[in-house]
Amino acid sequence: MMKKIRIAKVGQVKANKYGNRKTTIDGYKFDSNAEAKHYTQLKMLQRAGKIQNLTLQPEFVLQEAFTLNGKRYQEIKYISDFKYIEPDGTVVITDVKGSLTNEYKIKKKMFLKRYGVEVKFIELSV
Repeated sequence: MMKKIRIAKVGQVKANKYGNRKTTIDGYKFDSNAEAKHYTQLKMLQRAGKIQNLTLQPEFVLQEAFTLNGKRYQEIKYISDFKYIEPDGTVVITDVKGSLTNEYKIKKKMFLKRYGVEVKFIELSV
């Protein structure tokens, strides 16, 4: 039985949309080195008891799916990089961004309108 061999041509590595290099830590794939670095910092804080319930890639529904005139529209979701809880009970949503895209700005506004009362938002620039 022959083994499958994948041959990649030089220069054909698919580049990330924003020029970031994907990084893997603890079996998790991160979209950038900055996001991976932030993960290691949060992990240390959790081990030290300064934060709890660290979650990676939590999803938040911004708008439910609906049907209008027979057409079905999908729900709109926002997926942040991290979510954790501070000792005082504050929920923190963290997103590592090198540039703030228009889609991100719109989803952030929708998120704040729906969840903003009890959630603190942090944006980290690369």
